[in-house]
Amino acid sequence: MLTIPQEMMKVILPFVALFSETVWDYAQILLMGAILAPGKRTVSAALTVMGLKDDPQYQNYHRVLNRAKWCGLTASKILLGLLVAIFVPADAAIILGVDETLERRKGDQIKQKGVFRDAVRSSKKYTVHSFGLRWVSMMLIVPVPWSSRPWALPFLTLPACSEATNQANGKRHKTSIQWIQQMICLVRRWLRGRALVLVTDGGLTAVKLGLTCGALRQPVTWVSRMRLDACLHAWPGKRPKGRRGPKPKKGKRLKSLQARLSNPRIQWHRTEIDWYGGRQYTIEYITGQALWYTPGFAPLPIRWVLVRDPAGKYEATAFLCTDLTADPLQILDWFILRWNVEVTFQEARAHLGVETQRQWSDLAISRTTPILLGLFSLVTLLAHQLTKDKPFPVRTSAWYHKKEPTFSDALAVVRRHIWFGLWGKYIESAQKPDYVLIPTSFFNGLVDSMCYTT
Repeated sequence: MLTIPQEMMKVILPFVALFSETVWDYAQILLMGAILAPGKRTVSAALTVMGLKDDPQYQNYHRVLNRAKWCGLTASKILLGLLVAIFVPADAAIILGVDETLERRKGDQIKQKGVFRDAVRSSKKYTVHSFGLRWVSMMLIVPVPWSSRPWALPFLTLPACSEATNQANGKRHKTSIQWIQQMICLVRRWLRGRALVLVTDGGLTAVKLGLTCGALRQPVTWVSRMRLDACLHAWPGKRPKGRRGPKPKKGKRLKSLQARLSNPRIQWHRTEIDWYGGRQYTIEYITGQALWYTPGFAPLPIRWVLVRDPAGKYEATAFLCTDLTADPLQILDWFILRWNVEVTFQEARAHLGVETQRQWSDLAISRTTPILLGLFSLVTLLAHQLTKDKPFPVRTSAWYHKKEPTFSDALAVVRRHIWFGLWGKYIESAQKPDYVLIPTSFFNGLVDSMCYTT
């Protein structure tokens, strides 16, 4: 069976407890094939690049995804533990980003598909809907040694089907926010004693998510975008003696954030913040505390931050944080980190073949996309292990000088190490050192990948 290079085995070995001995052998081959294969990330593509396209028992590799018993949640827990141990200092807060992504797929056999708004193809004036699978992915946002910007590393991805799809399949419907509530409770149990910060976008903002974060034994700080017309209230005043009835949960209604924008008496604070792309940008902001109220739920104590652009290039935006003592600029820094989640989605599509898999089994579908997104984090871990105390190789040319490595460079580092690791044991001394001996299967896999690279 396959012998993985020792440096890579140190990262992969914690996952061995998930599988039986036989399934583990097949899983390793699929993992190496998924890393090495260009273009589509199907099982057949992985076997082809590994030189196993003529294996008559190819169905055993499909069974790793559509039949074998192993727990994806346990794999997520192991991956998160590895990421935190390597990239997050023991005394630092753990920043988690969550967002939805659409995997465009069609087919009558895909029971979980639905019709969703395609955020990539839509704009403010024009909305595009596409068939596909909607996923909610939670990522660890951390700095990596070779990049000036933090990276968002996926570790837990769950399907969020539409209500119509769940009704057709006879399943109880859960919204994306309900899935996030379950995910953050799960991660809270995995990382006991650590400070957690959850960052979401405006489409995943709801009072019940903030209440869930605050009700945990060790509360999670929640940061998100909020509507300018959100219903804000003051804290309830002191209750008069002798008044009967339940104690009020909120005070009088406050002016909306939209109304504060047009108030000339408000004094705005002007400062520069680290904007997207690592550049500095001048903003003006005001902040305050209030109770955010939605009918049917208890009021949520928040610190709000209202930001406007003095240059008039961007529209005014409001943000919230459930930590009332948080600094307004720290809240903005946390939210700006969320953009790295979008970068990861794009990189995974471009370099790891998300949306190219072709499984039809329900179990295989529910496993493949989370695996490919998790592969993004695993490749980052492997690249870090292989370049520790070494300069990170960056692909450049005479007409293009890349300032720092990207995920494509990290993937190239891991691929190069795998190819040399697979061939190294076959290199034999010869009279002509310019020639080396490699097995035919690996040679065919390399030639095939080179000829069909897209």
